[in-house]
Amino acid sequence: MRDKYFLDSNIIVYSFDIKSLDKQLIAKNLISNAIKGQGCISYQVIQEFLNVASSKFKKPLSLQDCEVYLKNVLTPLCEVYPSIEFFSQALQIKKRWQYSWYDSLIITAALDANCSILYSEDMQHKQVINQLTIINPFFELC
Repeated sequence: MRDKYFLDSNIIVYSFDIKSLDKQLIAKNLISNAIKGQGCISYQVIQEFLNVASSKFKKPLSLQDCEVYLKNVLTPLCEVYPSIEFFSQALQIKKRWQYSWYDSLIITAALDANCSILYSEDMQHKQVINQLTIINPFFELC
């Protein structure tokens, strides 16, 4: 059985990127496998993606398209919702590893979901935090 993984918001965004078809394909494959039970996201990924998709894409998704994507893809993948303890853990991640607050929340969510891999383009490739390894799935494309 493969290790469970967590998808950062940027992976979901790249699945819509028509300027970088290599990244789009990698992102779509990660999302497809995640839906089959290999991966997950958190509430934060939903918030960040819907913000970008509805207002920052070159051609933003309509609110109806956002609703469909939320229902069919994002909601089934979402496993992590915050609690006071969650925020406390994120503060400890921020302090120990010196990540931004929002990256610390993503790392905390991946740890909370018992993932062994966090796919993100924005963090240090191959860094290990507890049992979690951060992987840039686009690293070979650089």
